Amino acid sequence: MSLYLFARWLHIASGIIAFVTLWLPLVARKGGTLHRRVGQVYVGAMISSAISALAISGWRFIQAPAEQAMDLFFIYIAVLSAASASMGVRVMRTKARTGASTHPLDVGLSTLLLCLGLFTEAYGLRMGVPLLWGFAPVGIFSGATGLWYWMRPPQDRMHWWFQHMGAMVASGIGTITAALVVNARHLGIEGLQLAVFLGPTVVGVVGLNLWTRYYRQRFARKAPAATAPAVPASPLAGR
Repeated sequence: MSLYLFARWLHIASGIIAFVTLWLPLVARKGGTLHRRVGQVYVGAMISSAISALAISGWRFIQAPAEQAMDLFFIYIAVLSAASASMGVRVMRTKARTGASTHPLDVGLSTLLLCLGLFTEAYGLRMGVPLLWGFAPVGIFSGATGLWYWMRPPQDRMHWWFQHMGAMVASGIGTITAALVVNARHLGIEGLQLAVFLGPTVVGVVGLNLWTRYYRQRFARKAPAATAPAVPASPLAGR
């Protein structure tokens, strides 16, 4: 079996596992055993899928100039999904930090995602490919906010919670969009219809905003009870 064929089958198997395991952590009890274990499977499958996609699309980007636009899209999606999944894990492992993080994995992946997003945006505009320039802002925003998060001390008591949610939603958007683009012709979708392929982004962003608002209100209600100082007894008590 050739290396290319091995990467292709690895990508297909990893992509199926990632797509199937994406949904359960969204509805499982947050922080529970099921949430964590299925989430670990998803992250592992996503990274495997991303590495194999980079091998396949990187080779084709060089060898097949006529398909460069689609190959660049899959390279970009691979980096977006893997970088976001990695950040989702890293924020949980570093939630106790009190200063900025300059770990190469944190700063490096966010920088790579930002730069690749900017390149994809420029390439899409220059070549007139709506799928590229329409989807590139997701990576630009994710990369920029990732750098903003890592290079500053935490600004919020529950910073890790919200960053974990945002990163995993961004990774899920990449997973679903890639699956939709690959299988578009089987679903009767012809051409690169921007409105269709941006659907996961719109739903994901709206859902994340509602989710974030819900948890901020929930944590705000708990905070006063947990942090309120004890009221000293009145000197007149018992008289």
